[in-house]
Amino acid sequence: MSGTGGATAGAAPATPIALTVAGSDSSGGAGIQADLKTFAALGVYGASVITALTAQNTRGVQAIHDVPPDFVARQIESVLADLAVAAVKIGMLSREPVIAAVAEGLARLAPGLPLVLDPVMVATSGDRLLADAAVEALRRHLIPRALVLTPNLAEAAVLLGEGLAPDEAAMLDQGRRLLALGPGAVLMKGGHAAGPESADLLIGPGGAVLRLAGPRIATRNTHGTGCTLSSALAAGLARGLALPEAARAAKAYVAAAIAASERLTIGQGHGPVHHFHALWP
Repeated sequence: MSGTGGATAGAAPATPIALTVAGSDSSGGAGIQADLKTFAALGVYGASVITALTAQNTRGVQAIHDVPPDFVARQIESVLADLAVAAVKIGMLSREPVIAAVAEGLARLAPGLPLVLDPVMVATSGDRLLADAAVEALRRHLIPRALVLTPNLAEAAVLLGEGLAPDEAAMLDQGRRLLALGPGAVLMKGGHAAGPESADLLIGPGGAVLRLAGPRIATRNTHGTGCTLSSALAAGLARGLALPEAARAAKAYVAAAIAASERLTIGQGHGPVHHFHALWP
């Protein structure tokens, strides 16, 4: 008979668990669906807290239905009361009351968990996913709690109230100023930049920089790339990787998923990346 204070002899090792707090993409390529696919592909059990429902496909977002903040809080309480979550990815939050509910719930129930904050503002199609009034709430309530903030160029510009970074030097400058807002690190995503390389910059404490680059892949199938990168990062952290190693692994996974996206025929717009490229024949 086993007790409750330690592992049982012969018991299976702990299962890595990651939690995604994000919106639902009804077409399956981004949001909660992309996060759960990524977790599964990388050997991590995924749990979810849904913050909004979207009527969405590869061509755009047709409608958004926000989940009431108190129900978002109840989902967080339910998951964290039972599952041994090792990392949290936060995506689309949409409105200030939901941001406050998520920040309060995680601070109260999981104060030590590593948070990967993807400040989702605009879909690949160009549709706005975060209300203007919620940007300051994101800065105030969640960015200082994040282990790592993962903005793309447009999101970084909005958070800083300025224009898009025109080159890698400006990306680095913006990332360092975002680091001053309080996260443990900033991963500046350069996928929307120009040039033959797609370079991301992980800026850590003291301004240390890890450059993650690969060849730019010519494809329109980029739906969900930001969600996928941040959830791959959370999966690595849930499996016990240090942040730099988790970032390297996430970059490699997303690059392979984009490269394999042409094997899929999904929708008539920006198709999704191939989350299960290593598993499907």
